[in-house]
Amino acid sequence: MQILLRLAKLNELDDSLEKVSEFPVIVESLKCLCNIVFNSQMAQQLSLELNLAAKLCNLLRKCKDRKFINDIKCFDLRLLFLLSLLHTDIRSQLRYELQGLPLLTQILESAFSIKWTDEYESAIDHNGPPLSPQETDCAIEALKALFNVTVDSWKVHKESDSHQFRVMAAVLRHCLLIVGPTEDKTEELHSNAVNLLSNVPVSCLDVLICPLTHEETAQEATTLDELPSDKTTAKDTVLKNNTMVYNGMNMEAIHVLLSFMEKRIDKGSSYREGLTPVLSLLTECSRAHRNIRKYLKDQVLPPLRDVTNRPEVGSTVRNKLVRLMTHVDLGVKQIAAEFLFVLCKERVDSLLKYTGYGNAAGLLAARGLLAGGRGDNWYSEDEDTDTEEYKNAKPKLGGVAKTNGTKT
Repeated sequence: MQILLRLAKLNELDDSLEKVSEFPVIVESLKCLCNIVFNSQMAQQLSLELNLAAKLCNLLRKCKDRKFINDIKCFDLRLLFLLSLLHTDIRSQLRYELQGLPLLTQILESAFSIKWTDEYESAIDHNGPPLSPQETDCAIEALKALFNVTVDSWKVHKESDSHQFRVMAAVLRHCLLIVGPTEDKTEELHSNAVNLLSNVPVSCLDVLICPLTHEETAQEATTLDELPSDKTTAKDTVLKNNTMVYNGMNMEAIHVLLSFMEKRIDKGSSYREGLTPVLSLLTECSRAHRNIRKYLKDQVLPPLRDVTNRPEVGSTVRNKLVRLMTHVDLGVKQIAAEFLFVLCKERVDSLLKYTGYGNAAGLLAARGLLAGGRGDNWYSEDEDTDTEEYKNAKPKLGGVAKTNGTKT
């Protein structure tokens, strides 16, 4: 291992990365170290004794502003990921002693070539080229390493860390709005971004949405002027569907998360690993941030007009989520029901309107709400959103009647 450390330029006394001819040797040495650490418990223990995590961070700092060394960064990050996965002590060392959070966030910024327009806003070029395969692989490894470094951060974090977490969340917003070289790579990139966002304290996720710029505000006004003045609903639809705007806020990142969630539902398999992280993230965002909840409610639970079919029948996002409320996997069933319940502001009557009593019974029983009421969290009041179709059909739907303290 000491020979490999020397060949990989991981010795702290070796400062130079000048000889391009040595780069292939550095990469192959890092690959060997990855394989050895992954397969050998003795090597894992030696990694602690040799302070390998600190050496890897030092090498990353040498690489930070250098071009044409993505392979070195990629396997350096992969080795950091393996070490932090196999040793919980290294996670703490990376987080506090080695300043791994800002270092790895800067690596992501470099991979995405981010240009900041404000403290937590980056310029997004929707017509720009996709990430290269090397940049994508490097970003994915950095996301995985950051996940290990920040695990449990949403539970315990210092107030002084909020700025760094907001910067990371802003970088992840940028990540959600760009694409990789292939559709599969884009999905892998976004999947790792979702996992990492789940570690961000929910109070710092407000940077996922941002106010419109002056140019976007002008474009919004132009869009409205092009529509007939009496078509208010049409105007709302154009704004939300074409520019993902809600209450003057740019909702592009939330829209990407919602689309990502629907694709995972449509896959029809591996729900626990593939679907529950993004559902949990959207649930927590909705619970903590009013604008996000209202936008998601508008997209997932629009005013109810189809009152002839059962809630689980159909191809809308609502129909798909309602079907998950009776899934055989308890974790999947719970998080799908929880998401819809939060969108309904934890009001039982609203949840029953959109999902039906049979589909909601499991959640209500677990919450002790079979007799009606609402959950423990407080939400602002909304206006009545019942459509004429729903009001006319409501008496025929049977409703939920109280009988001896229970509902039928």
